[in-house]
Amino acid sequence: MTESPLPFEPRVALASLSGQSDAAWARAGAEHAGCAFLGGIALDEPTRAAAREMVADRDREEFLPADPYRFVRDQLRALADVPIRPAVNVRSTTLVPIEEVADLCRDHGAIVEINAHCRQDEMCEVNAGEALLGQPGKLAKQVEAAAATGATVSVKVRTEVPGVDLPDLAARLDRAGADAVHVDAMDSEPVVGAVADATDLFVVANNGVRDAATVREYLDYGADAVSVGRPSDDPDVLAAVRAAVDEWFRQREVSP
Repeated sequence: MTESPLPFEPRVALASLSGQSDAAWARAGAEHAGCAFLGGIALDEPTRAAAREMVADRDREEFLPADPYRFVRDQLRALADVPIRPAVNVRSTTLVPIEEVADLCRDHGAIVEINAHCRQDEMCEVNAGEALLGQPGKLAKQVEAAAATGATVSVKVRTEVPGVDLPDLAARLDRAGADAVHVDAMDSEPVVGAVADATDLFVVANNGVRDAATVREYLDYGADAVSVGRPSDDPDVLAAVRAAVDEWFRQREVSP
């Protein structure tokens, strides 16, 4: 557990769900969460084309505004009066779009989160999302570009990707200027602990966070916070997670 470069309290985040996680969603969950990851937002033409294919081929929900930068700006402005730390999860194959959104995030006190997590074939085929886990040099350059703007930078990753040593990769992202790593643990929860041990990054643990048991498991492994994905619109789940997080920190006399 590290000193937080991402000051948000409580240590509960709402995790982005494609095409669903907007300002209204964040506002609805703000009573129980300290941070909300909006998005994911496809920024450049390759990722936007991939998102369009995902919508057309499989009826997925995706954010595809005509101007993604205006959309991000408007969403962040809509949260200006909400007591929650906003974050924006982005997908891009190029650096300039990441820098431009990072500028917006910096100016609004928000976190920019680079998506190295989406495993949809269309996104991976353009070397975005999960494909970046196998291209650590390219992912590190995206982190460097975002960090150079002065924005707070998170990277969303997942476990169980063949050939990817996640603790080693997290350490590289730490050196590149990342502040946080948001780990979708899949069915490999102990990897959260290995990542926490390998870096000084703020570790947000994701996947299956529903109740006190799952909260304790991740925080005991060394996560600094947990995030709620699919049930992020369920106030009963969010209340239970919030209570469990608060209790965990209370028991250890650590200020969240």
